[in-house]
Amino acid sequence: MLRRFTAADVGALAELHGDAAVMRHIDDPVSRETVERETLPAILREYAELPTGFGQFAAMAPEFVGWFSLKPATSVGLEPSDVELGYRLRPAVWGRGLATEGVRLLVRRAFTELALDRVVATTMAVNVASRRVLEKAGLRHVGTFFHDWPDPLPGAEHGDVVYAAVRAQWRQENATR
Repeated sequence: MLRRFTAADVGALAELHGDAAVMRHIDDPVSRETVERETLPAILREYAELPTGFGQFAAMAPEFVGWFSLKPATSVGLEPSDVELGYRLRPAVWGRGLATEGVRLLVRRAFTELALDRVVATTMAVNVASRRVLEKAGLRHVGTFFHDWPDPLPGAEHGDVVYAAVRAQWRQENATR
């Protein structure tokens, strides 16, 4: 189940963003203070600023296991007009299909409820697990790019990849489901 974040989620979100395994292909782990002061307030603010159906949502199964997001693209390598899908999950639930299920849910929402034409996602080329999730959820690899990161993570020399799903193709592939 996906739900909006609340102020009460600060501890769970701080634990997730502070986990080195979770952040391995993203950035350095984030402190609880940063989550309290910046991350969670920004998430809550987006509910008022973004159109209905967009934002970052707590994933519950039934306890907090991470988050999924669907919002205007801000990641390097994406176009400002893109709508970006993202997620982070606790390592304890990796390999259970929750990431694929959550991504499929947001892709379905993007194309049916929000009438978007395309959604995109990006990850490091070496992040094989996330690439597989995106592929299983119906996104296709559409490009690889190289960025001169100021403090590159291990594997950055292999670049970052962009995946996309297009509504017309998604409808065709899901017509019988």
